[in-house]
This record gives sequence, C-alpha cells and structure tokens, in this order.
Amino acid sequence: MPYVLPYKKMKKTSVYLSEPEVTRLRELAHREGISQAEVIRKAIASYQPRPRVDREFAMARSGRGPGGSVADIPEKELLKGFGERR
Repeated sequence: MPYVLPYKKMKKTSVYLSEPEVTRLRELAHREGISQAEVIRKAIASYQPRPRVDREFAMARSGRGPGGSVADIPEKELLKGFGERR
C-alpha cells in the first residue's frame, strides 16, 4: 500500500529550481519512494537556520592584551618597519 499522508489542509505553491536541483529532487523522490512534493515538505520541516551572529558583541573579548591604548604608543614605534620589505 502506498504511503498516504494524514489529511492536512495544504496550499499549492510554485518553486523555481535549476536543472541540477530538479534532477536531484527527482532522484531523491525516486530513491525514497515518495512524491517530489513530499521531499520538499520533509526538507522544509527539517531545515534549521544558522543562528544569527549578534553583531553588537561580535568583537567582544577580541582585544585581549595589556589594556593600554594604541594612542599611548609613540608614532615612531607604531611606524617602525612600516614599508620595509622582509
């Protein structure tokens, strides 16, 4: 007996896919013995978005060091070696 979904109210939608995506969808449906629509529904159900990076704290703790300011370093020392080839 073929797999039958429990009744769910569904809406029709269209999805644009590239040729390789169409081929992969067709192969997955054939291999699993389910419809292409069911492959897409399963993919959507299992999709886990990547967590967003909190941009306010992206640089937190990136400046570990002695705690001084670059403004306290003499300019001559900052430019030491600048423009020289190694």
